[in-house]
Amino acid sequence: MATIMAARGQGLEQDFDFFVVVDFEATCVKDARIFPQEIIEFPAVLVDGATGRIESAFRRYVRPKHHPVLTQFCRELTGIRQEDVDGGVDLGEALWLHDAWLKAATAGAGNKRSVRLAVVTWGDWDCRTMLEFECRFKGIEKPSYFDQWINLRVPFQAALGGGGRVNLQEAVRAAGLDWEGRLHCGLDDARNTARLLAELMRRGVKITITGSLAAPPPMQKQPARTSPCGGSPALASAPPPIQQQPARTGPFGGSFALVPAPIQQKQQPPQPYMISPCGGSSATCLCYCGLASRGDVMHGKCFSGCASWSRPWDPCPPTSRGATE
Repeated sequence: MATIMAARGQGLEQDFDFFVVVDFEATCVKDARIFPQEIIEFPAVLVDGATGRIESAFRRYVRPKHHPVLTQFCRELTGIRQEDVDGGVDLGEALWLHDAWLKAATAGAGNKRSVRLAVVTWGDWDCRTMLEFECRFKGIEKPSYFDQWINLRVPFQAALGGGGRVNLQEAVRAAGLDWEGRLHCGLDDARNTARLLAELMRRGVKITITGSLAAPPPMQKQPARTSPCGGSPALASAPPPIQQQPARTGPFGGSFALVPAPIQQKQQPPQPYMISPCGGSSATCLCYCGLASRGDVMHGKCFSGCASWSRPWDPCPPTSRGATE
């Protein structure tokens, strides 16, 4: 695939100078939901928008805070070892490192005053659900280029049809490519998504933005002094606002400006919105959307798009997200 579009001008000219393909892996358990779910592998692959070549790759393992010990199911599904996440970084630092890598990897893009960049995923889960709500939950600012993305499933189905809901591995093979690497390894999944992207570009498919984040619905104020034990502090009515960080000078202008996420070891973000009137397994907390939960069990229905992990159109268990995506 490195030479599939070696000459500029082959295929349809795209609107973006670069595509950055991401495929997060997260904490999971078998046949159940885990709350809160946290990213444990942060991979990205940079693709030249004119040639389809993979220019650079990035990966950091991320240390989960709320479920620091990976389940056997999670280790077997993703191939991520416990020592990988134990030696990993916080999500805020992973975002900062990704930002720095992206800036360096695109620094040689000619004399352009700005570089047109688009994030690419397979499905909407990575940007709409996982990254967005973990950042909100932990009070982490993320770069603005993650606020819109290309769900490659959309142009794939438009170009190759097939109907139904094909997973990434099926899509790669349907495009006439061989799967490379380990399934559910985030970096390998991202590389295969990048190869599929290049193949669609070679076939003359126009790659455009398919998804973006809308303003979140207002948080519902919880009644004061309501708790399972009584007489304990009231549930928080809304999380504190995320403190905006000053923008860093970078190659991206407009909505794709590079905005550094804080390194959590050096600059402490707001604490997660956990309310624990009793402590232990009986702790009551707020979901990413503000819905109360207790003992990792959600009470009520989260708003559409929230990280409640289960989506009505998803035929597979939420713990094996990668198998469906």
